Amino acid sequence: MSTASVERPGLPARIENSFSIAALAVMAALPLVEIAGRELIGRGIPGSIPLVQHLTLWIAFLGAALAARSDRLLALSTATFLPTAWRRPIQIFTSAVAVGITACLVAASLDLVRVERQTGETVALGIPVWVAVAIMPLGLAAIAGRLIWRADERWRGRLLAASGLVIPLAFGFIPAIQEAGLLLPGSLLIVAATALGLPIYATLGGAALLFFWNEMVPVAAVPVESYRLSASPLLPAVPLFTLAGYILSEGGAGRRLLRTFTALVGWMPGGLAIVTTLVLAFFTPFTGASGVTILSIGGLLLSVLTQARYPEKTSVGLVTVSGSIGLLFPPSLPVILYGVYSQTPIDRLFIGGLLPGVLLVVVVAAWGASRGWLAGTGQTPFQAREAAAAVWEAKWELLLPVVILVCIFGGFATLVEAAALTVLYAFVVECFVYRDLSVWRDLPRVAVEAATMVGGFLIILGMALGFTNFLVYAEIPMRALAWVREHISSPLVFLLALNAFLLIVGALMDIYSAIFVVVPLIAPMGVAYGIDPVHLGIIFLANMELGYLMPPMGENLFLSSYRFKQPLTRVYLSTLPFMLILLVAVLLITYVPAMTLGLLRWSGS
Repeated sequence: MSTASVERPGLPARIENSFSIAALAVMAALPLVEIAGRELIGRGIPGSIPLVQHLTLWIAFLGAALAARSDRLLALSTATFLPTAWRRPIQIFTSAVAVGITACLVAASLDLVRVERQTGETVALGIPVWVAVAIMPLGLAAIAGRLIWRADERWRGRLLAASGLVIPLAFGFIPAIQEAGLLLPGSLLIVAATALGLPIYATLGGAALLFFWNEMVPVAAVPVESYRLSASPLLPAVPLFTLAGYILSEGGAGRRLLRTFTALVGWMPGGLAIVTTLVLAFFTPFTGASGVTILSIGGLLLSVLTQARYPEKTSVGLVTVSGSIGLLFPPSLPVILYGVYSQTPIDRLFIGGLLPGVLLVVVVAAWGASRGWLAGTGQTPFQAREAAAAVWEAKWELLLPVVILVCIFGGFATLVEAAALTVLYAFVVECFVYRDLSVWRDLPRVAVEAATMVGGFLIILGMALGFTNFLVYAEIPMRALAWVREHISSPLVFLLALNAFLLIVGALMDIYSAIFVVVPLIAPMGVAYGIDPVHLGIIFLANMELGYLMPPMGENLFLSSYRFKQPLTRVYLSTLPFMLILLVAVLLITYVPAMTLGLLRWSGS
């Protein structure tokens, strides 16, 4: 995902930006006021928690509209492999399917708004629930309009894409369509469109709508489940940590950390490879997506590596791989989402993931360093004065993980409050201590970028909740569990099969989609085979980190190809040695549970 600034938007887009910025600002401010009220007068603000939760819903759909505006809705990128002449009709086709599904979702969410308006319930401070829910049809309608506009540069192509709007009309006004047996052709249509680039939210939302409709269940069940985004007490931490990460990455934190790690470990053979791994692994947990680190500071790191005579192949592979190996460290958003979605304690996941995360960093750094040493790259002599000066300059960024861990595990703040404190910390450090960012010139742009990224995967979560609800309704997880138990008796064989399955999943979908779709299937299987839920979670997340690098669809492969202007095949070859080493590390994490559970037992967690 690009963090590059965009051209000055028109008035409607500026209004949309302003709502997104305001929603993020209020989300960050309310938990801070809650902390202050609790400390000063012994109580917080009445209704602040549900307000923050419902603002998550707003960020999800506002951000998704922003993602549609900048053509950054998450989708498979298979169309890039097809002949150029095919891409225009494929784009029109997938846009028409996405428009039809989105229009159906608009109609279903309008039904939900109507129901909520009749109930008359309020969120807090007299704000009606239906006002909060209204963002769903508004955001979806904006997405549909932008899908039509971006379908083609010509009006003929846009009109063809707009033909998808007749789908909800057909279902609403042709009663006989219920008996037409559309489940199989509809499913095949969605699968084909997904393979050609249909946005993932439309895949999940369309499948949920189709299956519920086939069972004669009101399709409003899908937006009803999406509304559950406002029911999670932990989910607001996701946009807040993302905002903090974007503030850090857009400031000078990358430059300062590069200087610090170079001064500390640059004297080692292949030290610059170790520096690169540490810098990217440090940043990734804060941004919530490995792609952000590759796009924001990957170019700087690649230039430094090649200037130090590291082979270009090794350099590209190292930066591409290092962008995905920090996702087990706090405050990683995938870990938080996995904990929320699987109902696994998040603090236990972070503790359990510490040693596996270190292992992944060590093996990548070691391989990169060995390649640099064999190539005869230079080393930076260790100078105590430079090391001390570099650490002192970057002290505020280096202290941030400590602040977060103390707040969460010391019991001083909830996860959402810690996320809000992180935003405040990053804001003060980058805007007032270092003055790398201007409050008025840079911060609004950074907030819009953060909202775009968050909306891109939160709308997938919303649709996945509806799809998962159908899976539960159809008892799919229980049937899958029965089949697996019938054919696999050994927990060790199950873990091997799980690794193979997750590698395929990681190669075909992003980590957030995988959490929402796959976790409901594998969680009961893990319980049935006696696998600790924390160990299962770390196995899942470690495999997903490896999935970022799995051809043909690994997300980091495409981002690296885009950022470094390298052919995909060359990126594949550059990352292959690292991928094989990481595969061995993932197998160690899988079959040595003490690596995950030992620290938990030692700490008594």
